Amino acid sequence: MAMAALRREGRRFATPLISPNPTNALRSSLIPFQEPVSSGVRCISTQVVRNRMKSVKNIQKITKAMKMVAASKLRAIQTKTENSRGLWQPFTALLGDTPSVDVKKNVIVTISSDKGLCGGINSTSVKISRAIHKLNSGPEKENKYVVLGEKAKAQLLRDSKKDIELIMTELQKNPLNYTQVSVIADDILKNVEFDALRIVYNKFQSVVAFLPTMSTVLSPEVVEREAEAGGKLGELDSYEVEGAETKAEVLQNLAEFQFSCVMFNAVLENACSEQGARMSAMDSSSRNAGDVLDRLTLTYNRTRQASITTELIEIISGASALEG
Repeated sequence: MAMAALRREGRRFATPLISPNPTNALRSSLIPFQEPVSSGVRCISTQVVRNRMKSVKNIQKITKAMKMVAASKLRAIQTKTENSRGLWQPFTALLGDTPSVDVKKNVIVTISSDKGLCGGINSTSVKISRAIHKLNSGPEKENKYVVLGEKAKAQLLRDSKKDIELIMTELQKNPLNYTQVSVIADDILKNVEFDALRIVYNKFQSVVAFLPTMSTVLSPEVVEREAEAGGKLGELDSYEVEGAETKAEVLQNLAEFQFSCVMFNAVLENACSEQGARMSAMDSSSRNAGDVLDRLTLTYNRTRQASITTELIEIISGASALEG
């Protein structure tokens, strides 16, 4: 109201000065009042800053909401993940985990998410997969990819399209369970020939930390060969096989069940890491939006104060010209 009154006073002072024969001094004093460009520029600049502040506030609301959603999903998945670790650990104790085994046919199962905004967990999985592919390359070796998730699919299709054997997406469209993952594992076993499956995923450690991990599942033939060669797998001969099943059939069943259990744990671990990384990313985004909002508020206040000061100077100059 005070500014409106000041503007009205300025116009009241300026009106009688516009006469058919004004003096040069009065003309010079009237220039700020007859020039709408400068005041228009000031109004536009404050309006732009105000619109920018509004958009940043909306972005901050979205990131805070996404953080809360990720926290809710993380609590639901974390319990399943911790329980699933008891499935594959007995297989590691029995068959071991031999990532250094030398085989001809390697299949790299890269597990990623279908959605983004979760930091660098998907890029990390793809980098590890490419490194394993390069490490196991050779003239008589064959390396293939099995891709789970949209993000790994988009990255690996750029330079490794010919090596991709199978692609599966929308794993988390429904709540994850063992039945769903076992069907996926069965599809991989039926459609892909392998000597060793290298499962690459992100192991959940905390909300702000995850560990890129590779688990190795060997085919029954390679397990039998390694058992005959001795070492950790040589202890299999000390177990008695009951029933009519042969050793090869037992190893076949063990390999299939081991792969489904490891896959189940890997998918849950990666989903848990995804939600934790998304929580961390959205928290950082909310803080950054707050910092940007603080800077914009300071800029808006300075611009508005400069506009008010300029208008007061113009009014005082006009009043002084009248008195002179």
